[in-house]
Amino acid sequence: MTKVTKVSKREFIKKAGLVTAGAAATTLAAPYVKAQNAPIKWRLQTYAGPALAEHVVKNSIDVFNKAANGEMVIELYTADQLVPQGELFRAVQAGTIDAAQSDDDSAAAPVDVKVFAAYFPFASRYSLDVPALWEWWGLKQIWEEAYAEVPNVTWLSTGAWDPCNLCSTKPVRSVADLKGLRVYMFPTGGQFMQQFGIVPVSLPYEDVQPAIQTGELDGVWWCGITEAYTVGWADVTKYYLTNNVSGAWAGSYFVNTEKWKAVPEHLQTLFKMCIDWSHYYRQHWYWWGEAHYRTTGGKLELTTIPDADWKTVEDAAPKFWDEIAKTSPRCAKVVEILKNYNASMVKAGPPYRY
Repeated sequence: MTKVTKVSKREFIKKAGLVTAGAAATTLAAPYVKAQNAPIKWRLQTYAGPALAEHVVKNSIDVFNKAANGEMVIELYTADQLVPQGELFRAVQAGTIDAAQSDDDSAAAPVDVKVFAAYFPFASRYSLDVPALWEWWGLKQIWEEAYAEVPNVTWLSTGAWDPCNLCSTKPVRSVADLKGLRVYMFPTGGQFMQQFGIVPVSLPYEDVQPAIQTGELDGVWWCGITEAYTVGWADVTKYYLTNNVSGAWAGSYFVNTEKWKAVPEHLQTLFKMCIDWSHYYRQHWYWWGEAHYRTTGGKLELTTIPDADWKTVEDAAPKFWDEIAKTSPRCAKVVEILKNYNASMVKAGPPYRY
């Protein structure tokens, strides 16, 4: 007859706890010691200057560094600090820096779809349009396909920032008032607005404010009003045009592929979670700020181009889109998605489109 040994519930839990604790100690001790001695170190450069970086990336990197618990540390650098913005993508590819937060367009990403990043004219109306397009309308898969063709760079995620409005030293109340204005703009947005007399000017980020003060620039068509107040541009301009050429900036995170592969899976997951947290933070920070500074900012006078006049700018967008569609089959596919998406939003009605 087999002898049955009775074990009390308290004894079972006690023994199980000791075994579990011992196994955990055996499994975790070595990696923990290794992390303390030689943490993975990355350098990430953002497109944003120091003041703006506090909101668009630094807070999420601080969270990552804390949660990584000594296994990995990301050092953050702001606009042009390590490499010029126009060389940012190549720097990630070469491994000069490990990661970047930027739009594809101004970072000079060598892909055809880069023109749709930053502010593609009238592609979006609100910041929620961007994640909806990437996550639910197929742009994520197109971006993955495009960057799979680029050696040693991995695209991770695209999220939304603020709308694209004009802050200027001169009042703009008609399309005619735009003629001759020297404006700091993103490449594709500047290309589109040239037909209305805008003169796009390219400068290092930190030179923009002095250039406005000296009269070299008449303004910036780079951001919304939240950013203008945050970075100091509201201190050197007088007017804010409420008409925008895009409802949200589309920005991405890129990493050096070899460096990314060397990061353990759990830290990759943590990094992607922090990117998503950053996307979420910007959604509510910008949404709050655009209304807050329009109503209580006090530094900029709001001006508006009447709808009938502004419609000439809006009507030019589909023609611009069609020209971009001719540049590659993949660009044509993106344009088709944008047209279908916006038609769907109009059909859905308020609050999607009014």
